[in-house]
Amino acid sequence: MIKFVRKARHRTHTERNFWLFIIVTILLSCTTKNSLPDPLEAGWNDQAVCELLQENDQVRVLRCTFAPGVGHEKHYHAAHVGYTLAGSRFRITDTTGTREVDVPTGYHFENERIGWHEVLNIGDSTAIFLIIEPKCNQ
Repeated sequence: MIKFVRKARHRTHTERNFWLFIIVTILLSCTTKNSLPDPLEAGWNDQAVCELLQENDQVRVLRCTFAPGVGHEKHYHAAHVGYTLAGSRFRITDTTGTREVDVPTGYHFENERIGWHEVLNIGDSTAIFLIIEPKCNQ
């Protein structure tokens, strides 16, 4: 009888730990803990480059505008999709290094998450992006 009780306690403890792990994993996947600013908070030379167009329980939508010579200071992104309303040429620095890319008008993209990056419009035209960040269902 004692062995049965110990096994039952062990199962209960194991099950409790399993469910605790699942709950914590779900909660952490819905929150972003980062010391860097997000795209709305980040700017360039103390000037905002993104504006909030819409926010509700399901989504946040930003419009980010980069004139030539304007960038976006080091920041992170939660999962998002984006659409380029007006393209240009950018210098992008992230964990993989620095590269220069042409981002054409109409280009769309999807990212799970970006730990950090910083960008600079090195082109001769103003670039405008829509950034759509889905929120976790709660």
